[in-house]
Amino acid sequence: MTDRADRREFLESVGATAAGVLAAGYSATAKGFAANETINVGCIGTGGRCRRLMESLRTIPGVKIVAVCDVWDTALEAGKKLAEPNAFATKDHRAVLDRKDIDAVLIGSPDHWHVPLTIDACAAGKDVYVEKPLTHDLSEGTAVIEAQNKHRRIVQVGTQQRSMPHIQKANEIIRSGQLGDVLKVHLTWNRNSPRAQRPKDSTDPKSVDWKRFLGNAKDQPFDEYRMRQWRWFWDFGGGIFTDLMVHWIDVVHWILDLDHPQVATSVGDWFMAPGLWETPDTVQTLLRYAPAKDRVVQVYFEGTFSNARNGSMVEFMGTEGTLYIDRGGYVITPDRNKKLK
Repeated sequence: MTDRADRREFLESVGATAAGVLAAGYSATAKGFAANETINVGCIGTGGRCRRLMESLRTIPGVKIVAVCDVWDTALEAGKKLAEPNAFATKDHRAVLDRKDIDAVLIGSPDHWHVPLTIDACAAGKDVYVEKPLTHDLSEGTAVIEAQNKHRRIVQVGTQQRSMPHIQKANEIIRSGQLGDVLKVHLTWNRNSPRAQRPKDSTDPKSVDWKRFLGNAKDQPFDEYRMRQWRWFWDFGGGIFTDLMVHWIDVVHWILDLDHPQVATSVGDWFMAPGLWETPDTVQTLLRYAPAKDRVVQVYFEGTFSNARNGSMVEFMGTEGTLYIDRGGYVITPDRNKKLK
């Protein structure tokens, strides 16, 4: 992103499950807005996550949801209920991007659509809030950055934990050096939930524009379970890694100024969803970073849907103590025989 945003301010309405969404002011590189002007937003991919973000949007003065888009009639109708009374509704995202009355878009589509929608939105002159994960590989990220810079747009990705006040405070504590040298980080996202049950199909295929849903994914017959549980299939999502691990690894990268690991290894198994999910439901991942010549950081992630031990959390382990963070707060524990400042 550029640093030329002298008036922008993306506002987050952050809670345990809601992310902040849109701006109260735009940069000189985008369309200029006076403080009392209305920002018109189009929402693309109005499934469950997007609708929760739309509920947050509705609380921001001066923001109107004037268009909604989804490939499934049921999700489209649900999105219309959260938009302006006469909001434009369509299954074709291009019809939203072509509208001159829309200033920005909120993208809540399945993951495999995040990159093409963001690039198309930038090219159409719209600023963007897009859900995580933005991309599935580095080359896709480069394409998004090029589009954002070329068209001088604002793009924000929905890794909302950076906006949580207690995590911002934890960031300050770690950067102050109170933990000493942080050498290891442990992060988890463990649940015990029956997600792998496949109910009887209840969706009329005619109510879904399946070709649009597939987008750049390989052609395949309509499958209601894959459409509604797309996170667990490689054509559309990345399983535990891109749905859950991404939240805490983003915090780790941010706080420790990490870029990419030198070494990465993972093991995955299917204890809850064998024969149903493509992505593993239980994983362990070890990452080794070398951000400086004399500095190494080991990061270990575990995630499962078969046991909720440790829940969702991250622990920064330093030579002076450990800082534990979850979505409710943080706790500092001095190491044995150590006194934190």
